[in-house]
Amino acid sequence: MAKANKTQATSASVEAFIDKHPKEEMRDDSRVLMKLMQELTGEEPHMYGPSIIGFGTYHYTYPSGHSGSAPLAAFSPRKPELVIYLGQEALEPEALAKLGKHRATKGCLYVKRLADIDLKVLKAMIKRSIAATRKAYPWR
Repeated sequence: MAKANKTQATSASVEAFIDKHPKEEMRDDSRVLMKLMQELTGEEPHMYGPSIIGFGTYHYTYPSGHSGSAPLAAFSPRKPELVIYLGQEALEPEALAKLGKHRATKGCLYVKRLADIDLKVLKAMIKRSIAATRKAYPWR
């Protein structure tokens, strides 16, 4: 029997979640990211689990047979920094070099404040991630 995904869409209020963050700058940055991701996906924000704000949904099935749904674009305003979830294709060395102050792992981009990065570069990275995800997991 396949395990269910840990992170599921919920009906929790995105605004209430953002309003609870202790740092005003993080609340403001979250609203900027919400506007950007909403523009790029054409989707309204939803909470995924207790701390991820996601936009749109895609459905995947891995060769192992495991399948599920995930947000097309997403971020999480954690206490120390923003976590922006991106596909590997978006984390190109050239784009990362132009982005500004950040750190990156396999599928995550970590930014302390949006003022530290180039939002045009981030927008292009998110757009690339969305396009690659839609291509890899088209609606059926």
